Amino acid sequence: MPMLEVTDLHTYYGNIHALKGISLTVEQGEIVTLIGGNGAGKTTTLRTITGLIKPREGHVLLNGEDLTAYKAHEIVYKGVAMIPEGRGIFARLSVVENLDLGAYTRKDRTQIGPDLDRVYTLFPRLQERRKQVAGTLSGGEQQMLAIGRALMAHPRLLLLDEPSMGLAPILVEGIFNTIKEINKEGTTILLVEQNALMALSIAQRGYVLQTGQIVLHDTAENLQRNELVQKAYLGVE
Repeated sequence: MPMLEVTDLHTYYGNIHALKGISLTVEQGEIVTLIGGNGAGKTTTLRTITGLIKPREGHVLLNGEDLTAYKAHEIVYKGVAMIPEGRGIFARLSVVENLDLGAYTRKDRTQIGPDLDRVYTLFPRLQERRKQVAGTLSGGEQQMLAIGRALMAHPRLLLLDEPSMGLAPILVEGIFNTIKEINKEGTTILLVEQNALMALSIAQRGYVLQTGQIVLHDTAENLQRNELVQKAYLGVE
């Protein structure tokens, strides 16, 4: 049984048919990436999985349990965390206050300290700036904070939406190395990323979306060699 199974999702914004029968799976321990152009439906897919948007048709299953009827905050309690595009940090709160809020669903309070230490090990810069107001951090530091806050929820499934957006190339490599490390430690990841080359370099499998439909699904290695993917998303002439 896949950890995440999405079947025949149809999602609308008013009369606009944004997702047209999306189906995908993510196995325990995988990194799976969704690639596609602007408006393809990548973010809408994540928002539908997390309950921020309700589909008109289709189902989202987590370890066989149907999440489709649950509200977004209830899905967080089920072990799904999302790092939104644009990071969504609490700009007026300190770094450590942001991280504490990431753990608000936790009942195992004794494990919060070790998980905070884990975040600081992944991102030493956050420990250095733990008392700093989050809105004054650099873009790269804010992305670290957004990832760290999501990890504080101790998710089984982590959804990332455009983690490299707005970052300098040297920082992008560091963020992707951290995503690989998080995955190695046992967190399953569904990744949406405009930088298709970076996404496919760390993923096991990928899905290509166009205008709300999946047009291609394969191993990440095969997608990197696919002529359509190379021309449309990898900049290969």
